[in-house]
Amino acid sequence: MTRTAAVGCLSLFLLLAAMPAAAHHSGAMFDRDKQVSLTGTILRFEWTNPHSWIEIEVPNENGGSDKWSVECNSPNNLARQGWKSTSLKPGDKVTIVIHPLRTGEKGGSFLLVTLPNGEVLTDPSYRAAPKY
Repeated sequence: MTRTAAVGCLSLFLLLAAMPAAAHHSGAMFDRDKQVSLTGTILRFEWTNPHSWIEIEVPNENGGSDKWSVECNSPNNLARQGWKSTSLKPGDKVTIVIHPLRTGEKGGSFLLVTLPNGEVLTDPSYRAAPKY
């Protein structure tokens, strides 16, 4: 095999190997034309890669509550926006704004949170797709 052919094969392999990573970052499951505001109690905040997660318990119209799962950016990116692993604690009463899941399930993509002290944490890198 010539050197050029070997480099070509290696390049093709690396390109194919990178495709699943690109697919991972699709936001197609979120309805970026809608925003939902959730007011409730933090159950858990997972400061994990590749995405942090917020679980929040939100009262519903039946007198019960629903658990919502909210996908956030990575800890590295959140830290650049002023977040800490302790920014959200179980029991905190907060309001979170999300792009909801298209399926109607209780989940979504994080936009902002208002903390108990009134401080607002955002993630500007999770901007909504432009509306045409």
